[in-house]
Amino acid sequence: MKKEFFIILLYILCFAFLTEGCSTIDRGKDPKEAFVSSLLKKMTLEEKIGQMTLFTSGWDVTGPVLNENYKQDILAGNCGNIFNAHTVSYNLALQKMAVEETRLGIPLLFGYDVIHGYKTIFPIPLAEACSWDLDLINKSAALAAKEAAAGGVNWTFAPMVDLTRDPRWGRVSEGAGEDSYLGSLIAAARVKGFQGDSLSDPFSLAACVKHFAAYGAPEGGRDYATVDVSERTLSDYYLKPYQSAVEAGVATLMTSFNEINGVPASGNSYILKDILRNEWGFKGMVVTDYTSINEMVLHGYSTNLKEAGEQAVAAGVDMDMQGSVFLNHLKESVDEGKIALSQIDEAVRRVLNLKYDLGLFDNPYRYLDENREKEVGLSAEMTDHALEAAHKSIVLLKNDVWKDSKLLPIDQKTRKIAIIGPLGDNQIDLLGSWHAAGDVTKVVSLLESLKKSLPNVQISYSEACTTSGNDGSKFPAAIKLAWESDLVIMAIGENYQQNGEAASRSDLNLPGVQQELLEKVVATGKPVVVVLMAGRPLTITWMAEHIPAILNTWHLGTCTGEAIADVLLGRENPSGKLVMSFPRNTGQIPVYYNMKNTGRPFDPDNKYTSKYLDVPNTPLFPFGYGLSYTEFNYTNLRLSTNEIGMKDSLRVSVELSNTGSVAGEEVVQLYIQDLVGSVTRPSKELKGFKKLLLQAGESKVVSFSLTSDQLRFYGANMKFAAEPGEFKVYVGTNSVDNIAAGFTLK
Repeated sequence: MKKEFFIILLYILCFAFLTEGCSTIDRGKDPKEAFVSSLLKKMTLEEKIGQMTLFTSGWDVTGPVLNENYKQDILAGNCGNIFNAHTVSYNLALQKMAVEETRLGIPLLFGYDVIHGYKTIFPIPLAEACSWDLDLINKSAALAAKEAAAGGVNWTFAPMVDLTRDPRWGRVSEGAGEDSYLGSLIAAARVKGFQGDSLSDPFSLAACVKHFAAYGAPEGGRDYATVDVSERTLSDYYLKPYQSAVEAGVATLMTSFNEINGVPASGNSYILKDILRNEWGFKGMVVTDYTSINEMVLHGYSTNLKEAGEQAVAAGVDMDMQGSVFLNHLKESVDEGKIALSQIDEAVRRVLNLKYDLGLFDNPYRYLDENREKEVGLSAEMTDHALEAAHKSIVLLKNDVWKDSKLLPIDQKTRKIAIIGPLGDNQIDLLGSWHAAGDVTKVVSLLESLKKSLPNVQISYSEACTTSGNDGSKFPAAIKLAWESDLVIMAIGENYQQNGEAASRSDLNLPGVQQELLEKVVATGKPVVVVLMAGRPLTITWMAEHIPAILNTWHLGTCTGEAIADVLLGRENPSGKLVMSFPRNTGQIPVYYNMKNTGRPFDPDNKYTSKYLDVPNTPLFPFGYGLSYTEFNYTNLRLSTNEIGMKDSLRVSVELSNTGSVAGEEVVQLYIQDLVGSVTRPSKELKGFKKLLLQAGESKVVSFSLTSDQLRFYGANMKFAAEPGEFKVYVGTNSVDNIAAGFTLK
């Protein structure tokens, strides 16, 4: 009888266990869903709104500080997320406050602008894009994530993937340039680098693609200004990098400051729901940019802040950055029935899902290890990569013969070198805009690097002027120094605050009196090399006409000086290629490689064609352009067939030869032109590239595969598809210098 009793009891227990298991399965809840749903049920409305609120920490000379009101908000559960908070000791104190002193103990999310490095600063994104090296870019993001995560951060407001064709806009420094194909590949590489294989890895960060959408197309190049693009242009170009980031699994997305079709982005359900959620299937969390909900009132779209908050939630915004709109007004909106509790729950669920994915509920202190912070920050792993990335980001714009030989690399017989210009013995500006917690004391200047590399050469320096203002009082000393030298290196360009956010410029000439300085130095008749440091393409037409050698180095970060010295001395062969065209003057903007033809294309012999009276239509330096210390030759362009069907592939091959005397890397670029379409098509579109190293005298056949998928666009009916017709294929060293062949798509 006892045996039968125990058997029956065992059956009952097994049945109960299986029934409970089935009920969980029937509810369709995985562990994360079950946990978050359970937590949501425990939360008050005020606590939910707190999870939708993001406030900033601050930073002063003594370190990070937090507004006393925000501390009280954390303790009350009214603020679930903090940005601009970093370092383990500081974030640990805040996390303990949230976890150990609030009712539900929900951990904080810590965000920071880790744009191109945390303590070790890599080249600005625009510079690194010029490497055309997706593995390198991916690794930069991964190492930046590792270093920032070791510093207590778990969320970065990057990558910025805004396509831009206007270098007046200061934030071009943060992006990947003017091409949507290359920009899309870089967007995916950076997302995967930041996030790694899993967000639960304590060396990864949640990425935040920004700024959605079309933030890179402001009228007049003015930051925060109106954007007015057609649906076709938006779909064919501007949206593609964001979509690529979403497909790469980006965890979060940031709304932009601008409007789209007359509706500010933070209240725009067309882009946030119809496109982002419904068309692309984005499941992550949406955060606004800094106070952008508040700014919908100034846009003239919202009557007041309360209405702006309602519009943002209705459009699909999950978190309010710094504006306090949700905190101050959402409860009233729910009480009035303007916003449904289900809408609040949906937003909060996405925030909690992210915290769950980051492992913060499992261990709120997983990012807060002081020993790890010391080991990782500015380690050899970081600085070695920073140097490699800097090498590959440099673009050689010009290298003419001076007397009997080219000026670069520097002749080892040179005995006296003058470095002249405000960026020659500079550290802070070399870090570039958005340089996070970069340690300026670790930056080695160009002057110091060259002195270390050339101990037997007399190297002298004159600042001569600053990067702003009109003070030329130091010119005479600089000119005297030039006269006394065998070679002059001009270190000129922009300081780190002359590009980036809120740093639009209407005139892209060298700022301050640097142009005047350059002209006076050139007048000495001495050989001059320009090392141009900037966060955007500048208008350097005079420089291109009068200077024999120009090295465009952008802002390369912690290892700038050493990287430039290596290239100047020939220890590294420059291989960077421009991802933004250089205009001849500001009035030519926008100028970009994939512009469309007109009904009256340029004809120098016919006045009544599309052109300027005072400047050519073409850029000074085109997209894809960049020289090397060796020479490359393209021959034998071959197509596997001259006709393909919609399901076929076309093999395109070209023979590349290194005809120079040193090894070098070349980026082989493939472009196509759709000659006739249901809507007009660009003159060229990048569709592939390969970067490879060739030894001196070496030749290789480089092959690409083209399919109809790569020929798709938004046609007259706004359907994304390829159309039959005639095409041209161009393969070459940049978007202008290439060889062509034709094929037909049936």
